[in-house]
Amino acid sequence: MNIHFIQHEIFEAPGAYLNWAEERNYKISFSKVYENEPLPDSADLIDMLIVMGGPQSPDTTTAECPHFDAAAEMALIQKCIKKGKAVVGVCLGSQLIGQTLGAKFNHSPEKEIGVFPITLTEEGKKDDKINHFGNSLNVGHWHNDMPGLTTESNVLAFSEGCPVQIVSYSNLVYGFQCHMELTTEVVSLLIESEDDLAAKSKKYKFVQHPDFIQSYDYSEMNAKLFQFLDKLATSL
Repeated sequence: MNIHFIQHEIFEAPGAYLNWAEERNYKISFSKVYENEPLPDSADLIDMLIVMGGPQSPDTTTAECPHFDAAAEMALIQKCIKKGKAVVGVCLGSQLIGQTLGAKFNHSPEKEIGVFPITLTEEGKKDDKINHFGNSLNVGHWHNDMPGLTTESNVLAFSEGCPVQIVSYSNLVYGFQCHMELTTEVVSLLIESEDDLAAKSKKYKFVQHPDFIQSYDYSEMNAKLFQFLDKLATSL
């Protein structure tokens, strides 16, 4: 199994996604675009593409962020989808998947940073790759936007602050607005990158204090993510 990661910033690390791939001894490759590493020319050597988050949006131009080429990433996503590869998008990655398929991203009703429950929809409860999450699951969040929806997609989970948390675009293509990859190490990087998170926690309804976010135990959420990824890998 060949897992390829697109990572946009050092603080948007793959966390539990990488831990999962390493524990299963899968072949792992990276496009760390913040270090100007190139994207693969084709999808031939990829079994699963995992596109991580970032402060950018699908509309961010190369003039605004020289290391982020949304069009090139969406072209690779399209190649992977057409060749029947598994594609998982996280936050920005999920928005890029939707945009690749013709569904423009939207701004979320609320900024969410911290740990809040997601609730599975009826479609989510039917989806055999995520129904082990249960009716509700506490997961990580760090976003302002949310992915767009195609006519074929299904919203599998929502939160109080965001109506689109997990989307299935097909049997092999999933978008996660939520951050189930968070670990204490990744959270430390994110908190360091965020300007005065403590002050934001007083301003926004769904932004928590960094002390709470840093001390939270993410192991249950990570284990549920591992199960999802195992099921997805089995579908290939």
